[in-house]
Amino acid sequence: MAKITAGVATSHVPAIGAAIDLGKTEDDYWQPVFKGYEFAKSWIQDEKPDVIILVFNDHASAFSQDIIPTFVIGCAEEFQPADEGWGPRKVPVVKNHTKLASHLAQSVIQSDFDITIVNKMDVDHGLTVPLSLMFGQPEEWPCKVIPIAVNVVQYPPPSGSRCFALGKAIREAVDCFDEDLNVQIWGTGGMSHQLQGPRAGLINKEFDIEFLNDIVTDPETLAKKPHIDYVRYAGSEGIELVMWMVMRGALDQDVNQLQRFYHVPASNTAVGHLVLENKK
Repeated sequence: MAKITAGVATSHVPAIGAAIDLGKTEDDYWQPVFKGYEFAKSWIQDEKPDVIILVFNDHASAFSQDIIPTFVIGCAEEFQPADEGWGPRKVPVVKNHTKLASHLAQSVIQSDFDITIVNKMDVDHGLTVPLSLMFGQPEEWPCKVIPIAVNVVQYPPPSGSRCFALGKAIREAVDCFDEDLNVQIWGTGGMSHQLQGPRAGLINKEFDIEFLNDIVTDPETLAKKPHIDYVRYAGSEGIELVMWMVMRGALDQDVNQLQRFYHVPASNTAVGHLVLENKK
């Protein structure tokens, strides 16, 4: 049977992708950021996941004000890197595990989640930067990737509680999939940051550290945090952290924290990263 063995959480700062693409990872500014992912890059080579369920948000690359789905699952065979205004990143095409993706869609919809099935979607830095951080610059990604997009750009976003419940529904779906697969789930986005207005550049280290503590040890309570608290204390883009709750909801209550990393700043935000493993 398929099994979710681990979860990864990471920021998906677009400037990180640019640093990788332009060969600046060893620059004085960027070297501390990439050093924080050395453990995870080594760890994932040993883990060899068959499938990654990757939770991210689109940044007006695939969706616009015309259509704003709250939750999306990609069910196409593959997804091309998006052109975000300066040409697509030169990264591999994302190849889907369509059978598992279709199973997830059916299962979560019948668990009362009205998730939108999408068969055409270019994927932007929200998805490709985490893959680059974990896998480097391969000719092709070493595993299948199922994209799940969450709207945290246009008001109203889903609550942390709803995202946590979606993670639980995904876990139930994976547990009853009749193929032997090593599955990981990744939550991306955050941490505290704001891109516009009087608070542009806001970083709240105290909030971020508390969030990192709670998502590991007390996710049930953290899931109840209202979205306005994310905006108030973590900035308008800090709401991206609810996507980490999808990842956490798909894991066991008690997990092993294999890696934790926090760094300020990378571009105009804080970078957070966790590797969590279900206890064997």
